[in-house]
Amino acid sequence: MSIAVSALALAVVLGTALTLAGRRALLLTRLVRLGKPVQRFDDVPIRARNEAVVVLGQKKLLQRLGPGLIHAFIFWGFLVLFPTIVMAMLAAVDDGATIPWLGHQGWFAFLVDLFCVLVLVGVVSAFWIRKVQKPERFRGSHLGEADLILGLIAMIVLTLLLWHASLIATGENEWPAKASPVSNAIAKHFGSGDWADARERILVWSHLLIVLGFLVYLPRSKHLHIATAAFNVWFGRTRSRGRLEPLDFTVPDEEMRFGSNTIADMTWKEMVDTMSCTECGRCQDVCPAYATGKELSPKLLIMGLRDQLFAEGSDLLADPGAFEGSPLVPNAVSDEVVWDCVTCGACVHECPVAIEHIDHIVDLRRHLVMVEGRFPSEGETMLRDVERSQNPWGKPQSARGDWADGLDVRVLQPGEPAPDVLYWVGCAASFDERARVTAQSTAKLLQAAGVDFAILGPRESCTGDPARRMGNEYTYQAYAEQNVATLNEAGVTKVVASCPHCFNTIANEYPDFGGRYEVVHHTELIAELLEDGRLRPAAGTEEITYHDSCYLARHNDVLAAPREIVSRIGKPLEMARSGKRGFCCGAGGAHMWLEERGNQINQERAREAVETGASTLAVACPFCTVMLDDGVRQNGDELRVADVATLLAEALPEAAPSVQHEAAEG
Repeated sequence: MSIAVSALALAVVLGTALTLAGRRALLLTRLVRLGKPVQRFDDVPIRARNEAVVVLGQKKLLQRLGPGLIHAFIFWGFLVLFPTIVMAMLAAVDDGATIPWLGHQGWFAFLVDLFCVLVLVGVVSAFWIRKVQKPERFRGSHLGEADLILGLIAMIVLTLLLWHASLIATGENEWPAKASPVSNAIAKHFGSGDWADARERILVWSHLLIVLGFLVYLPRSKHLHIATAAFNVWFGRTRSRGRLEPLDFTVPDEEMRFGSNTIADMTWKEMVDTMSCTECGRCQDVCPAYATGKELSPKLLIMGLRDQLFAEGSDLLADPGAFEGSPLVPNAVSDEVVWDCVTCGACVHECPVAIEHIDHIVDLRRHLVMVEGRFPSEGETMLRDVERSQNPWGKPQSARGDWADGLDVRVLQPGEPAPDVLYWVGCAASFDERARVTAQSTAKLLQAAGVDFAILGPRESCTGDPARRMGNEYTYQAYAEQNVATLNEAGVTKVVASCPHCFNTIANEYPDFGGRYEVVHHTELIAELLEDGRLRPAAGTEEITYHDSCYLARHNDVLAAPREIVSRIGKPLEMARSGKRGFCCGAGGAHMWLEERGNQINQERAREAVETGASTLAVACPFCTVMLDDGVRQNGDELRVADVATLLAEALPEAAPSVQHEAAEG
């Protein structure tokens, strides 16, 4: 075949492939551009680092070393082998042509052989996992499509090896044959007869056609993430993982958004999220709702939204103004799925392509709550109490500071100078009998260390976190603005919070409303006081296992401080799931006030704590205190549940008697 004919043939197949792939890519791009706005164009250095670490370095995938290496072999292989596609195109047109310089390098030929083998190892290993091991995380994934894609990947590298071997067999290789040991070994089994040249032509064209066929299939398959994942990681959240994007209620009515009802309500980032899902099931594997038999699977949630986005996307593009669309709930996902989520963030932490599952869940809740008024009936009581009484317990504001009776805690009055540290007590520690022991212990520790602190007392209101995670963004923003005004008027610069939910809200979400303070969790401040020698507890030998609050560890990276406290007063024992990969207590996402279907998350976590053999379960969150204490009791186990502040206060000789008495009463 002459060069002209070969060039024409390549132009036809390449043009056809690029046209088919390009049309699909253009449709998806237009669809994403119709997504609702969200600000993700700042923090360029952080985004660049994420691309290097998460995408190129495969950091999140390598959290599970075996499967991570399998994917890394395939991913890195395609990066290294990409120039060979250009080489094959040149050779298909003009036999013997290649990329100048690179095509003659022995080291590159060696890398090609090496990564062809590694890709094949990855493909075979992936098949083994799917067909022999059959892990639960693949339940619901499109395994047949995955098999086809793995087969295409294997054919791409096999035809590449065979083509290189045919070049060596006919002496047409532009690189030293010994530099590519695998291709060279295969070449020894190839003859050099009359059909050798034809074999080389067949192999190079076969390789190209498979590559271009893969290109056409890619944007229509689950492997679309090859094209979108890097973009999704780039536009991933760079601020705290615990922060939710606020709704803007100041825009004109026609531009106002109340969460997600149809695909037209999704943000462009949420759309790219759905296109980036690899169906790997890592999120499903760590989801506490799924682990306890709930309907929610973070993976199936995203897949359901993607399916509806693709099914109705053409209609939306045809006439965005007239598009009505079918509701995402219950068409893409069921009501149960939306309300099963505890917003623990385990799914987000595991996802290798920066999908933000919680944002999807909360946006679905926002529409159900604020527009349709459709949510679990028990949540209505909580929302009503927050709106009327300024706390989810429905207690009077005048009783907010009752926990401090007899402790000589300063209540900051209007016009008084601000303390060095404002102690934000939170609703749970103010009104729940078990949780208030944490507030009392924290206050005594701060007093013992000589810290200048005060509380707001009745001027402190709910941060709005339960309402926000429930989906009532309007109520949340009202409290955010009220609390920020109170703190700013009081001249507060530093806040310590013993509730991780309050801590997360004030530190990460109040800045959106003008509230910018130095915010620390009480474990961080206490650990600092220990380090400075301002608190000197007696060392103990009691075995203590520590439970990581999701909103402390996973959402805000506070892991060392509470463990430092535990290590000062006892012998630490880690649970099987701990740190950022810990297991939720079940209270997040407003579930402190919602009825839980099926097996109980708190009981599952309590069992895991008992299995360590520890006599005490230490926590650093009032919600965790209540939920895990309930879980221990429901399981019939003997295990004390106490906040690290309470345990430390008991270890201070001068504070032990009174604190122990109050803890026993609680």
